[in-house]
Amino acid sequence: MDLDIDLDLGVNKLFDKTKKMVRYGIIGVGMMGREHLCNLFHLRNEGATVVCVADPHLPSQKVSLEFADSFGWQIKVFSGHKEMLDSGLCDVVVIATPNMTHYQILMDIINHPKTHHVLVEKPLCTTVEDCRKYRYMPPVAKLIDIVNGGRLGHVKMVSIREHRFPFLVKVDNWNRFNCNSGGTLVEKCCHFFDLMRLFVGANPVRVMASGAIDINHKNEVYDGKVPDIIDNAYVIVEFDNGARGMLDLCMFAEGSKNEQEISVIGEDGKGEAFVPENIVRYGLRIEGRDGVRTMRAEDHRIKYDGLHHGSSYLEHLNFLAAVKVDGKKAPAVDLQDGLTAVAIGVAAQLSIEKGRFVSIKEVMS
Repeated sequence: MDLDIDLDLGVNKLFDKTKKMVRYGIIGVGMMGREHLCNLFHLRNEGATVVCVADPHLPSQKVSLEFADSFGWQIKVFSGHKEMLDSGLCDVVVIATPNMTHYQILMDIINHPKTHHVLVEKPLCTTVEDCRKYRYMPPVAKLIDIVNGGRLGHVKMVSIREHRFPFLVKVDNWNRFNCNSGGTLVEKCCHFFDLMRLFVGANPVRVMASGAIDINHKNEVYDGKVPDIIDNAYVIVEFDNGARGMLDLCMFAEGSKNEQEISVIGEDGKGEAFVPENIVRYGLRIEGRDGVRTMRAEDHRIKYDGLHHGSSYLEHLNFLAAVKVDGKKAPAVDLQDGLTAVAIGVAAQLSIEKGRFVSIKEVMS
């Protein structure tokens, strides 16, 4: 599951109001690129159409063409993103390439003569120097509503547990090494740090983390190198309003009923969300255990669940709405959000390496 950055870089009438269609190009059509392709197909009645893709990996090109053909879409395939941009075929670009390529692709899009709207897969970049899908999941969105409605009072603590399966196999195994992914706490967890910041309504000050490679990928070797990505960690984040967040990550916990469990505690109450069970609970201190409310979180706008329980569909639905109004509506997640989420992940990785608290100022500078 992933945190994405919505960059609305143009307001020059990119949406063709005569045809009522928004033309998408996808850069990178591996697993996540094809996930975007499927979600956009289910948004065709909302005005979305994919007209081109770019990927140097021939097997990925082939599979994306098969997907598009099954959808009745005739798409143009390019081996590189620059050729796709130069074609002028698309108004919106989705970046779903390996993490370490995001920065240069973004720079090429920003500096291109044609203006594009841009949706970037998480993380924005792999380092702070180079530089949100998760919040759309129905139970998470419901918990956000509860917090924003003030029912829990001023938020003091946020705890996020992700107990899941190991990293999936990617093209050329790029995600097995920190130098490509930015490290597990950047690659996998930046959306959780973004969510903490959203819940507490404040900016991070310092981070302390402990993590290791205990189980996964230890017997794998690629070009003579053993993977160096951690598979478990605890991360504490302190915010400038006094609130604290804690991440509990384990990537060898397939025997879990829920992949994510989120707890938000305020002065007046506590809220919880469970994914993929889609259950939300909240209760007030004054009412005690007997007053805890339990509800199922659903969003009937979702037409395709995909890999992320419908969150990718809702992300695209909201992004498409922003594109259609020519930049008059701000995207839900901007560059600063992406930068801050990456900075927390970088600080956590550095904290594990150094064995000490790491300030956000330290990694930002």
